[in-house]
Order: sequence, then C-alpha cells, then structure tokens
Amino acid sequence: MAKIVLDANVIISAAFGGKPLEAVATALTKHEVYLTESVVAELMGVLAKLSKRLSSEQMAFLQEKMRELVTMARVVPISSSIMLSRDPNDDHYLSLCKETKADFLITGDKDLLAISAKALLKNGIMTRIVTPHDFLSEQ
Repeated sequence: MAKIVLDANVIISAAFGGKPLEAVATALTKHEVYLTESVVAELMGVLAKLSKRLSSEQMAFLQEKMRELVTMARVVPISSSIMLSRDPNDDHYLSLCKETKADFLITGDKDLLAISAKALLKNGIMTRIVTPHDFLSEQ
C-alpha cells in the first residue's frame, strides 16, 4: 500500500471524470491518501469559485464528494516547511510529502512536475511526482 498526496487540481478535476477521477478513486481504494488543513482549505476555496459557474445541484454533489474525500483521507499537520517549487503556493504539497514519506504526489501542476528527483532527494523527499495518467500506468 502506497502513501499518496493528491494535489487539489487533481481532486477538483476528478469531479469531472477521466483520468483524474480514476487516479483519485484508485488512490482512495487501494492506498493511503494524505491531506493537510491547507489542502482542504484550498479545495474549499476552489469550490467557492466554482459555485458561480455550477448549478446548486452540481455544487451540492461536489461538496458531498469533497466531504467524503476528506473523511477517507488522513489529514495530518506539517512540522517542517519545504521551499522548493517555482510556485511557493505548491510548497505545502512538498512539505506534506516529506512529513508522510509519501510514495507519490499526483498532480497536473507544471511547477511541481518540473522538480527533479535529485532536488527532491536533496531536500529529504523520496516522493515521485506524477500525473494521474502516469500513476495509473503503474498500478
């Protein structure tokens, strides 16, 4: 059983189907998924922005799915802060990966995907950063 960190962009994309949905479903049913309060807050912020574009039924569905995800995942605190990504807003994912000793960070974020394995190792992170498609290819 692998330890998985899911980027908020993959979680939100999963609501619309395709590979992100397959990756999130596989992660939740076969592995341990980790989140932080900051990731949960990011998800809620994205939902608030989406509320202007979706019907009340669609929003209720998404909110319920987010609650289910948070319930199924392990929400853990972060004790150290990594500053490695080109986008400082992504660093909390790297900190979570280090904290949990995650095997995979599943993301579509180009700033995170651009980080080399060497740079991760130098910062004590043994995590592989992969797209939903790449994650599914290895299952």
